Amino acid sequence: MSAPDDRQGPTTDEERRAAGMRVRREVLGDAHVDRAVAAVTPLTADFQDFITRVAWGDLWQRPGLDRRTRSMLTLAITASLRHWDEFALHVKAAVHNGLTDDEIAEVCLHTAVYAGVPAANHALAVAKPILAELRAEG
Repeated sequence: MSAPDDRQGPTTDEERRAAGMRVRREVLGDAHVDRAVAAVTPLTADFQDFITRVAWGDLWQRPGLDRRTRSMLTLAITASLRHWDEFALHVKAAVHNGLTDDEIAEVCLHTAVYAGVPAANHALAVAKPILAELRAEG
């Protein structure tokens, strides 16, 4: 078993924050990240810093899974937990990460078996207009 210091990637909080912001922008898009940054308040500042460093600076750039796979997992988990705002956000990210509409539908179908038909049905209802809008935009 290798020591945590053996992994490649940022090690200081500042490096993790910078890397996290880069990955966050690549996955979610500049417009979303700019809105999130502009909305930071003293109440939310620590949380935004935390997710930028940990979710985006650590987790999303680990070498064990590619971004497509991470997007599939995120869709399944957010649908299973019925976190619809996050699910909607990550439908857009999944398309940006190369998932097709059919693959997103497969994730929802898989979710139906393991998390319940109502969650998957609602996930498809949330995804449908988002995918249509993205396809219309080109």
